[in-house]
Amino acid sequence: MASTVTPPPPEVSRLFESRSEPARDLARQAGAVADACHAMAVRFHQGGKLIVFGTGGPSADAQHVAVEFVHPVIVGKRALPAISLTTDVATVTGIAEREGVAAIFARQLRAVARPADIAMGISADGASPSVLAGLEAAHEMGLLTIALAGGSGGRVAASPAVDHLLIVASSDPRVVKELQVTTYHVLWELVHVFFEQPGVLGPEVVR
Repeated sequence: MASTVTPPPPEVSRLFESRSEPARDLARQAGAVADACHAMAVRFHQGGKLIVFGTGGPSADAQHVAVEFVHPVIVGKRALPAISLTTDVATVTGIAEREGVAAIFARQLRAVARPADIAMGISADGASPSVLAGLEAAHEMGLLTIALAGGSGGRVAASPAVDHLLIVASSDPRVVKELQVTTYHVLWELVHVFFEQPGVLGPEVVR
């Protein structure tokens, strides 16, 4: 007996459709993603580390990114140095009390970062003052800067301190969150692709 498929309720279709175009738009940024990954791979090869930060929900994403690089879920992939600036509550709250919330990442970067490092700021709407200040401080120090932002990208997208910008074009924070996870998973995968291609990163790298 043939089974029948019940059409989904209109609300279910709408929820999937709200994600379809932002996902296609992200796919159209493939070239920008590849450029960012190559630049990251070069920094890692030259001895740099990845420093990730974000507030609210993106603070958890920052920790997720760091563990992906340090403890790869795929057996056999190379572990790469990465830290999140959102994990030390004593440091974050101490800086916030003395210097203000906007300084929580910039202050840490100035203490722990080196010019060879990579700074990745994550913001759901591109409007986070602390993420922007962190990226600006990193840029001033010579770090490679990468921003993941949602919506129109806000002040983060407009900043000259951002070397590589990847945007999820949605005003829905849930969609932004979902596709930013996809974005940094692709970043992780493609960084390793560059590692595995002989001659791509040049002879001057640190192994």
